[in-house]
Formats: sequence, structure tokens, C-alpha cells
Amino acid sequence: MFIKLSKEQQQAMIDDIQVFFSQERGEDLTEFAAERVLDFVKTSLAPHFYNAAISDAKIVLEQQFSSLEDELLTLERPIQR
Repeated sequence: MFIKLSKEQQQAMIDDIQVFFSQERGEDLTEFAAERVLDFVKTSLAPHFYNAAISDAKIVLEQQFSSLEDELLTLERPIQR
């Protein structure tokens, strides 16, 4: 999966990874090592989150479409024969 990040976004994420490893694991990560962690997350984990978000969006759209369909049906007029 190709995720395009601005340089500022990528740098902020790298900084966050370095802070996380420092605070949670007591490890000092180089910028290069943190960038490798970010690359791993982008290629291996992000697609799972992306697919879950797509699934959630699909459910919301289906609910909205169903509601719209119901509203349209209430506008129909009976046909006299």
C-alpha cells in the first residue's frame, strides 16, 4: 500500500516513534531506525487500519442510502386506477 506523507508528517511520526521507544522501552532510536519502524507500520499494519476504515465507511453509507431510500418511498403518490 502506498501512503504518501508530507515531509512534516513523516518527521512528526518519526519523532513520535523515538519518544515512544525512549519512554516505554528506555531505548534511544536513531532517526534511521525510527524511519524503519515507520516503514514497517506503513507497509504491514496500515493496510489493516485502512481496510477497517473502508468497511466502517461502507456501513455508514449503506445506512444513509437505506434511510434515503425510505424517505424517497414516502414521497411516492398513489396511482388511481
